[in-house]
This record gives sequence, structure tokens and C-alpha cells, in this order.
Amino acid sequence: MLIREWLCFPLWVCGLVIFFSSCQPGHKQPINDGLLKNNNTESERLTEWLNNEYAKQLDFSPMNKTRLGDKSANGELDDVSEAAMFEQLEWYQDSVNQLLDDFEYAELNDEAKRSFDLWVYHLRQAEASLKYRRHQFIFGRYGPQSSLPNSFINYQIVETRQDARDYISRLNQSGHYLMQYLERARLGALDGIRPPFFDYELAISEIKRVLTGHPFNEDGESVLWNDFKGKVRDLSVKGVIEESEVNDFLVQAQNALLRQMLPAYEEILKWLIDDLKKASSVAQGAWALPDGEAYYQHRLEKMTTTELTAQEIHNIGLQEVGRIRMEMEQIKDSVGFDGSLADFFSFLRDDDRFYYPNTDAGRADYIAEASEILSEVDNMLPNFFGILPKAGLEVRRVEAFREQDGGAAHYRRGTADGSRPGVFYAHLSDMRAVSKFRLPSLAFHEGLPGHHMQISIQQELDSLPMFRTHKGYTAFSEGWGLYAEWLGKEMGGYPDPYSDFGRLSGEMWRAIRLVVDTGIHALRWTQAQAETYALENSPRPESSVKAEVRRYFNNPGQATAYKIGMLRIQSARVNAESKMNDAFDLRNFHDQVLGSGQLPMRMLQDKLMAWSDQSLVTENRSRP
Repeated sequence: MLIREWLCFPLWVCGLVIFFSSCQPGHKQPINDGLLKNNNTESERLTEWLNNEYAKQLDFSPMNKTRLGDKSANGELDDVSEAAMFEQLEWYQDSVNQLLDDFEYAELNDEAKRSFDLWVYHLRQAEASLKYRRHQFIFGRYGPQSSLPNSFINYQIVETRQDARDYISRLNQSGHYLMQYLERARLGALDGIRPPFFDYELAISEIKRVLTGHPFNEDGESVLWNDFKGKVRDLSVKGVIEESEVNDFLVQAQNALLRQMLPAYEEILKWLIDDLKKASSVAQGAWALPDGEAYYQHRLEKMTTTELTAQEIHNIGLQEVGRIRMEMEQIKDSVGFDGSLADFFSFLRDDDRFYYPNTDAGRADYIAEASEILSEVDNMLPNFFGILPKAGLEVRRVEAFREQDGGAAHYRRGTADGSRPGVFYAHLSDMRAVSKFRLPSLAFHEGLPGHHMQISIQQELDSLPMFRTHKGYTAFSEGWGLYAEWLGKEMGGYPDPYSDFGRLSGEMWRAIRLVVDTGIHALRWTQAQAETYALENSPRPESSVKAEVRRYFNNPGQATAYKIGMLRIQSARVNAESKMNDAFDLRNFHDQVLGSGQLPMRMLQDKLMAWSDQSLVTENRSRP
């Protein structure tokens, strides 16, 4: 799973996926930008123009610049108001109009045509999302109540005196930033849009954890105070600042936390507690929201980058659950287990041999094993891939203020220059929710050759316009992550039946998601129905199942992207293998999938179809 960080802007690009068969420009007018009056080809001119446009687009989001390793706006927070959404959309419409006027589509090479199409595609998403701009649950999972502290702790690098000032500057803006989100939550509530009751409870809990400790109270040190103090004192140790400056910085940070951040959190906390009384005591899917059926279809198209309906996705899920159950039965029989598949699930949930102790030593052993698996996989990669990542990778436990029992593991990308490594995060507060037999496939998914490899390669593709090295599509990224789990078997990464069963249980869970997500949001399943179905078809621990089902209520459609994306990548591989026969090269296929960055599914399939056709032509020409 990828933590929500791909989007440059908080909401407006979260819209409907609209495909277009072609983006032929209309009337072509002379280019006015002197920067582009040169002898470059049309494709080179387009890349240069897009890089300039993307730089302007990034100016709307100082926080995204920081995540990308750009410190030029490190002292500013984003404008996350509704007014800013409209301003950004108007800018993007002007940009696309210029694109259509100034470039000759027919003169572009294939990769440049993809860039052209994608720039327009993102605008269409943004325009379609406008009517649903209040449907996002603001203070839900990964909401600003936890994502803002997380941004300070994990992205706000402090290496210079100016970096410390920038950190304080952002702390001083934190109240305004949080209050903009509160205003949007209030507007949503006025429209009858409220998250499930457990999202309120989670947000309340996270805020209380952020506000625990100095300077907010005397219960130890708060996570933000501890982070800032450690970073500033490290400057002193390294001789970057004088020891006398440390206290001055600490006083400024304390004032910002108490005068800006604390009042905002307190007002949000009060509103959440009051508004919780108005929320339904029974979790309901997207169907219960205003224009809920259309909204859910919008989300499915956005997340899967296909036009599949809820019923079609539900049926695919049922078929996949049935297929995977048969493979699970085969492994159950192979290990000599005497009992039903449900009994085998209970055995895997309950037997201590499959879990590390719920202790700090057990957690350290879990992280050490994950790191060892990834090291072994790294050595296998050249046999399956031509393009390899350069960036480093670390395995870490999720920070205490946002950790949840049974929470989903996730990946946070590093920077393209390698200054910040990618991180595979695991929730380890409940060690019974993280089995040993699932760890190999999880490492494949979050690390290598999954998210870390795919995203690192994408960021390192210097031949593409910059926006394509940063932007993503859930179906591609999560589809690739699940494909990476499946590929792990071919790579020899599951040495025993239990680890292979762990792979199957991971794939089963993504198939279950197709059934459960559509069940909740289109077929009006209850929370209990969703949990029961998941438990009956998976060995996943109950605490993890409950946490996951709550996640699906919070983020309609997102859970369907994994399996749909995987199936589309597998289908493209089968088609290429069938068409090319002996000419098929797996390393080349993988390089083709990853070599253009992330693409919507139809665009990826079109690319792979053209590649296999061209490869056949080349192969036939080379024969005597």
C-alpha cells in the first residue's frame, strides 16, 4: 500500500478517470514563449514546455516540493481551501488550452504523445472531481490531524540554520492550515457528508496523542517537540549553529506550538466530539452520500483507471476468491493438515509458531527478517529486470502517534537524488496481526520488486517530463505491488508451503477487497457482513480484518485498484507471451512496464501491445 502522497494537491486531482482515444489539438497558433523558439524537435519542445508548466504547478504546493526534496519553499504550508482548488483548476485549464494550441500532436514521438495525453488527462480528472469536492472525508485515515505531524517528522529535514527557521515558520502557519481543513469538514457536514463514526474516534485519538507531552502538558515530550528539539540540537552538535542559538529556536518553536497549533487542534477536537453526535452509529457506504451511486462509480473509475462497473468488479472478485480457495486447499493438503480450510485458517491465526512475540524484541526480529528478505531479493533482481533502482530502502515501525493495531503496511518514497531513502512501514503494536508467513510477500509488495523498485525507477527516469516521474495511478502502483508478490514465486522467494500460502493469502485479500468494497458501497453491505465474508475466506487475524474493513468505508473504491491492476498487468504479459513465443523476454517486458513511469491501465496495455507487435517485426526482419 502507498501512503497518500502522490497527488500534488489535496483534493482537486482526485477526480473521475476520463479516457480519451486521442488528444488531437485544434487550431494551431504560433508559440509565444521565447524559451521554446529553438531548433528542438516537437517532442523535445514539448518536454521542455511541460517541465516549465510542472514547475509552475508545483508552486501551488510547497509541501509537495518538500516531499520531492526541493527546499525552495520549505517555510510555507499549502493553501488547502476550496478557493485554492478553483484557482488551481483555472490555471490548469489555461495550461491545457496552450498545449492544444501550441503543439502539433502528429509530429510527436510515441512517448511524447503519452506525455501530451496525460497532461490533458489530469485536467479531465480535476474537472470531473469538482462536483464531488466535499465528498472526501477530511478527518479520516491519513487526515491532516496526523499527516501534518508526519510531514514535519519525516520530510522536514533540518541541516542548516535556515532549515530550522523554515520548520518554525511552518509551525506558525499550522493553525491556519488546520483551520482550512476544518472549514472544509464543516462545509461537507452541511451537505450531509460525514465519515463513519469510527473515523471521528480515530481522529480524536490521534489528536490527543499528538498533544500529549511538553509543551502541551507535562506527560513526557510531545512527538513534534521531540522531533524539533532533536533536529536543532543535532545542528549544534555538528557545529552548524552555536549552542546559545538552540534555546532561542526552542522558545520560538514552543510559542508556535502553543499559540498556533494547539488552538487549532483544540477547535478541531471540539468540533469532532460535537459532530460525532450527528454521525450515524452504523457505518454506511458511499450509496448513503448525496448522489452516492454516481460518486462511487466515479471513484471506481478513478482508482482502477477502467470503466468497470461495481457489479462487474464484484463478480470478478467472486470468481477470484473461488479460484484462490482451490489453490489454498491444495497447500493445506500438501502440509498434511486434517480439517477444513476454515480450520486451517484458525490454525494459522492461533498457532504461536507463525508470530513473533508481542514484545520489543519480537518487533525488532520482525524488522530484521524483513530487511534480510529484501537483501536476498535484491540479489535476484538482475535475472528479472534490466532497469534497476538506485535509491536505498529501509524498514521501519510506524510512529506511535499514528500506529494502529492491524493497520496496513505501507511505503513512503524517498527522493530521486537518494538523500532520503524509501521506507517500508509496518504497524507493529499488535504482533498477532502481522504473521511470519505473510512477511515475504509483504516485503515483495512494499519493497522489492514492488513499490520501492517501481517508484524509485520512475523518479530516476530523466528522459521523461518531470511530472511523469512524480505522478501516479493507484491501479498501476498497487497492481504492480500485487504483481510483484505473484512474481516472487517465479523468483523463488517462497521457499516453503507456508510462505507460499502467505502469498496466496495476500492475493486472496485483494480479491476479497473487490467483493467487500463493492458490497459496502454499491450493494449496501453492513460492517458485520463485510467482516464475516473476509474472515470466512482469509486467515487474516480478526483485528486486522476489522481495521481493513474500516479503511474501505473511509476510502471508497481504493481497495479495488490492487487486483484489477494486477489482472491487467498479468493479462498484458499473457498476451505478449502468446504473441511473441520464443521472442518474449521477461526482463524486457518488465522494463517496458516500468520504463514509462506510471500509466493508466488502457495506456499501459496499448503501449505493451505496440511493443510486442514491433518486437515481432524486428525479430522477423533479423531472420535469414
